[in-house]
Amino acid sequence: MTRANDLKAWQQKAQAQTELVLERLLPSENELPQKLHEAMRYVTLGGGKRLRPLLVLAASELGDADLAAVEQAMGAIEMVHVYSLVHDDMPPMDNDSLRRGKPTCHVQYDEATALLVGDALQTQAFEVLSRPTALPAARQLKMLSVLAQASGSLGMAGGQAIDLANVGKPMNQAELEQMHGLKTGALIRAAVVLGALACPGLGDGEIDRLDRYAAKLGLAFQVIDDVLDCEADTATLGKTAGKDADNDKPTYVKLMGLNEARAYAEALVAEAVALLQPFGEKATHLRQLAEFVTARKH
Repeated sequence: MTRANDLKAWQQKAQAQTELVLERLLPSENELPQKLHEAMRYVTLGGGKRLRPLLVLAASELGDADLAAVEQAMGAIEMVHVYSLVHDDMPPMDNDSLRRGKPTCHVQYDEATALLVGDALQTQAFEVLSRPTALPAARQLKMLSVLAQASGSLGMAGGQAIDLANVGKPMNQAELEQMHGLKTGALIRAAVVLGALACPGLGDGEIDRLDRYAAKLGLAFQVIDDVLDCEADTATLGKTAGKDADNDKPTYVKLMGLNEARAYAEALVAEAVALLQPFGEKATHLRQLAEFVTARKH
């Protein structure tokens, strides 16, 4: 089996596991309030690359992981990610009508429901992550702290605020990387660290190395997102192509040019993969996921 086929088979299995975990952890649409729960399931289930839960799972392969903690982290980080997409698509933000190949939440339902879906998914994530596991209490508390910091004003939400404040304004590379290190990179870093924290045997030095890998991966992911926004069509992306240019947002393509941006992403991935060397074969899927980031078409 080739490396590409091996990754594809593992991805499909891991994505199916993520789907089952999310189905189990989300409230039933038959439970009051039904419309809210139906909408939460509509936006969360049946779509997306599931990169963040896959990173949790891949990082957990580096040690003797607690399965319950791993699956709770997979579900929690995807819920936070989906909540951010729901709010990001709304009219005051990016005002998009398509996400993961289907109508966005505020289009399918209404704006008030979309707001509540985001709020509910965010809080559901922390409820899920706080459920009992066999991990030491301090380890589980650290997992909650990692996700909270990655989600808030010093993480994803802060990056989104910087993004909105700079529409139509030029940004240099350092400013662009600071913004995306928060907006996109923070949750990707959290995913890898959560997977590592689910392995009681992994120490601070190893987790720090994994965090540095994830920081480079998160930046590469955003650079390729900017490239694909220019290169791919709406059907392939599953969201509206060309939105960044239409909204006059600062991007790596605008700053560097298309070919240079792609080359930069490939260099970042190479640096990320090099950081995994001490983990040997156990880090195979983390390596393959990094390489997938620059090879992906959506």
